[in-house]
Amino acid sequence: MDHLNGNVDDFGMDTISLAGTLEGKLRAIREAGFRQVMLSARDVVGHPDGLQAAVQAVLDSGLRVTGFQVLRDFEGLSGHLHDYKVDIAKSMLEMCAALGSKILLVCSSTSTHAATDPDVLAKDLRKLAMLAVPLGIKVAYEGLSWGRTVNEFTTAWDVVCRADAPNLGIGLDSFHMFAMQTPLDDLEFLDPEKIYLVQLADFMWQEIRSVEERITTARHFRVFPGEGVHTDAVADLVTRLHQLGYRGDYSFEVFNDDYQQLPLPVVAQRARKSAVWLGEGVLRRSVPLPNQIRLRRRAAR
Repeated sequence: MDHLNGNVDDFGMDTISLAGTLEGKLRAIREAGFRQVMLSARDVVGHPDGLQAAVQAVLDSGLRVTGFQVLRDFEGLSGHLHDYKVDIAKSMLEMCAALGSKILLVCSSTSTHAATDPDVLAKDLRKLAMLAVPLGIKVAYEGLSWGRTVNEFTTAWDVVCRADAPNLGIGLDSFHMFAMQTPLDDLEFLDPEKIYLVQLADFMWQEIRSVEERITTARHFRVFPGEGVHTDAVADLVTRLHQLGYRGDYSFEVFNDDYQQLPLPVVAQRARKSAVWLGEGVLRRSVPLPNQIRLRRRAAR
């Protein structure tokens, strides 16, 4: 891959964005021209023929696995709750390894039962990272915008630094960054070698006025980069990460109820337009935004 100049192969889709069977999703993603896929645990364990059949489907697809998601509400618990989550984490890590994924995505806790002390959170994440070491898996910690203690990438980064584990890094999600209006200048504090994954999405309104609206938008109304009102911000984010030295993967994590009602190839091609714009337009500055050619031609008449 041409990581020096940016390339559409740096971008992949998440199975969560598509309806249908796992095999159908993988086929649509591959036929749209993508070479990598982010796997949702629900798509894997929900296979009618079981986990091994799902693993085989992924291997047969020829797609590289960007990462596996998502472990939720892990850090900050104690007693039997902590033991329960450690057991869940071990199972997630085993599935992650079976699928050939090198990254497990972990979202910051929303539980009111979790501690708020960042050192306690860091200790638990360090433990999780150590469980992942024998499997050769990296743990990407992402700050949910409705997380109880960690709700921005800046606080997620602080916890990652406190944990100081060799295979623990940060996961970035553009939706949560834009929803919280976290200054992109703060990206300068990150070590690009510790950014393990970047998930991209846009949405249709400039401002989110409540936590409830934030959750609803995140789970039902995301769109692909270039389709919403934060086009310039997405372009700025990708450009800044490239300038920072990030050369890892980007995945489109788009939860959208409308897309769940459309044929798989239609949705996958919408994602492909975004990949071409970002890979060849933003990072190479060679093509316009999606749908802008038609608009410019009309304006010229």
